[in-house]
Amino acid sequence: MKIAVLKERAAGETRVAASPETVKKFIALGNEFAVEAGAGASAAITDEAYAEAGASVADAKAVVKDADIVLGIQAPEVTLLKGAAKGAWVAALFDPFSKKDLVEAYAKAGFEALSMEFMPRITRAQSMDVLSSQSNLSGYKSVIHSADVYGRAFPMMMTAAGTVQAARCFIMGVGVAGLQAIATAKRLGAQVSATDVRSATKEQIQSLGAKAIFVEDVAGIEGEGSGGYATEMSDEYKAAQAKLVSEHIAKQDIVITTALIPGRAAPVLITDAQIATMKEGSVIFDLATAQGGNVEGSKPDEVVVKHGVKIIGYANTPAHLAADASALFARNHFNFLSAFWDKEAGKPELDDEIGDAVRLTKNGAVVNERLNG
Repeated sequence: MKIAVLKERAAGETRVAASPETVKKFIALGNEFAVEAGAGASAAITDEAYAEAGASVADAKAVVKDADIVLGIQAPEVTLLKGAAKGAWVAALFDPFSKKDLVEAYAKAGFEALSMEFMPRITRAQSMDVLSSQSNLSGYKSVIHSADVYGRAFPMMMTAAGTVQAARCFIMGVGVAGLQAIATAKRLGAQVSATDVRSATKEQIQSLGAKAIFVEDVAGIEGEGSGGYATEMSDEYKAAQAKLVSEHIAKQDIVITTALIPGRAAPVLITDAQIATMKEGSVIFDLATAQGGNVEGSKPDEVVVKHGVKIIGYANTPAHLAADASALFARNHFNFLSAFWDKEAGKPELDDEIGDAVRLTKNGAVVNERLNG
């Protein structure tokens, strides 16, 4: 089979869907591998490195020609796939709920779209989960960038000239990104606290040495949805949570928000009124800016100053760690396809559980239940 990787064309996208490491592994399975010239440049991977790994490096048209599988970070427009084999697989991020026209275009063109963000959160798919691998880096980056913008020290420092107090850092949302943010802030010496709508995360927060901030007087709300994602909360819980957060947030120097619900706009966690209670010079990093934002008034890739508080956030946080993000994404791709590789057939055969979860289109139709429901 021929596997192809194109240069990413989305604005601000610096990652690439294959590394020399994964190129070697795919070739070892008996495949031909082709990479568009310059595809890895922004992730510090040269064309020579791909060639040394065994890939052919050429222009986009030659790379796609007769390709059976195309790997991407963000799904390429259908026009870029002209010349690919009939029924070719394309594995990438499709943002299916927001880009239904793109999914329909793939169906019409006869390609099999495999949405990597629809990977089920089950044990055997953990090594294939791009959302987790990329969120982990996002949580780290949110703290590092916040520390830079904050302009003061994170750890307590006792000097002859006096003591510098440790920064207070509050993490809202304790998924993969939130847990990494807690760990990173702790390593930098901050006083860290965190909250989440899922009560099961309390022990995780405490295990990392952070203080858990939870609503205790509203019973029967777990906040755990299918696949480990948070669900929307009742009005009663939201009111109690808002009160607790308002009291806590006023004392914080750094706040990092991470709340996302697949297929929906990001929930607003911090209002303008709450921002107004924070100290001058405080920083809020909104990891959800690309989906509307958790913070009232936040804007992707802009520093917004409200009430003396700097509100920041990237449209594409993993792209700011291109080399590591690409390496992990590439391994997710390889782990996904190689797990189902049929050596006799010389190609992967997806099973029903994972295949049905990630497959958006097949045989000219949109087939995913989450889109057709």
